[in-house]
Amino acid sequence: MELVEERPYRFRIERHGDMRVPGLVFASRQLLKDAEKSLEQVVHVATLPGIVGASYAMPDIHWGYGFPIGGVAATDVDEGGVVSPGGVGFDISCGVRLLAADCDRAELRPALLAVMDGLDRAIPRGAGPGGVWRLDGPRQLERILQGGSRYAVEQGHGEERDLIRCEDGGAVADADVTRVGPRARERGLGQVGSLGSANHFLEVQQVARVYDERAAAAFGLAEGQVCVMIHCGSRGLGHQICTDHVREMGRAMARYGITVPDRQLACTPVDSPEGRAYLGAMAAAANYGRANRQLLTDAARRVFERAAGVRLSLVYDVSHNLAKIETHPVDGTRRRLCVHRKGATRAFPPGHPDLPRDLRGVGQPVLIPGTMGTASYVLAGVPGGGAFASTCHGAGRTMSRHEAVRTITDRQLRARLERDGIAARPLSWRGLPEEAPEAYKDVDAVVAVAEEAGLCGRVARLVPLGVVKG
Repeated sequence: MELVEERPYRFRIERHGDMRVPGLVFASRQLLKDAEKSLEQVVHVATLPGIVGASYAMPDIHWGYGFPIGGVAATDVDEGGVVSPGGVGFDISCGVRLLAADCDRAELRPALLAVMDGLDRAIPRGAGPGGVWRLDGPRQLERILQGGSRYAVEQGHGEERDLIRCEDGGAVADADVTRVGPRARERGLGQVGSLGSANHFLEVQQVARVYDERAAAAFGLAEGQVCVMIHCGSRGLGHQICTDHVREMGRAMARYGITVPDRQLACTPVDSPEGRAYLGAMAAAANYGRANRQLLTDAARRVFERAAGVRLSLVYDVSHNLAKIETHPVDGTRRRLCVHRKGATRAFPPGHPDLPRDLRGVGQPVLIPGTMGTASYVLAGVPGGGAFASTCHGAGRTMSRHEAVRTITDRQLRARLERDGIAARPLSWRGLPEEAPEAYKDVDAVVAVAEEAGLCGRVARLVPLGVVKG
């Protein structure tokens, strides 16, 4: 395929073959190095029925299941547009939550190790079961799937501001718990309020630099301030929902006359029984993910209060693996679209009615995590941002986990973190090199490209003080 740089940091793949729309990739040539496989996925996504605009890819693009990670695609609901679980991924509503402390680094320093030890004990993590909340049975799980963070706060695990500063007010509407299968429920029952493993983390950070004073003040951030970033999703429940509905859609596609170049792009019309079933189950999983981060917030608050007398307030919580029904202009007409964001974050501009009133003047907070030892960023949506108000979600992998383990040892990684003054609390050091910085793109470069491409604006740069990993 031919990749044409039509302007700085924006590459175009012209329609060819069965593509219904072009591909648009926001990146630099350096970030696209070794991206051939994921660019093929951009082309495949462009063949989906009902797709409008383009098949988009963010600067952190890398290979994924069906869609590339960092992929965005919108389909026209009223014109037979489809929904594809591959456009959301297995970790439904995986996302990031940022908390701001009422202290700076100097004030926290005497208590930092006590805080990290407390978080080590309080934060359940790893691949198996175990969570902050021991549910009293399947009915309580259903309340979480229906109510998300709202239910957790109602049960005493948070405060009203947590809902105001959370995407969708803490719960996705239209969750249909009847579409969540028995195996997904079984997996979800024992993992409520847990990090999981792989690239998920809870990190204590410091605001190292503020780029936009006005936006930072609206978000509640200041230079030197301590923050806590939480990155996790819907755990085994979300994974099972994706598995179940990919299978169902794969069997149903022939009835709708749909063929796709990759079976991982299994899809059906949004308004079909299968499409509605998936969106209902996906919303339930999203609510599980929101509740997950809410419970971890509650656990972190208790540790900070007990160990340091510090209070944590929510800056924002946003997902980067969802399909949402939104209205956007297409060819001069506002249309109802199913916007798939997989490894991509919504970035609503200033004035958007879905934002909390105190953020409408500056735009939506966008939270971009780095990886152990590297910076994270707070960005904001900007007027005229592209890709249906979407931007990147992180650094993006460049190495497989196996390759990363072969490249760096746990001893080397531990020595580096200690040298940099980062207090690491992993569940095990042995598998930690899977998430070493070398396994990812340069997050500074990814964010710079996203800003230069007009997708978002930088607000603050955060650096790690300590990290809890699965």
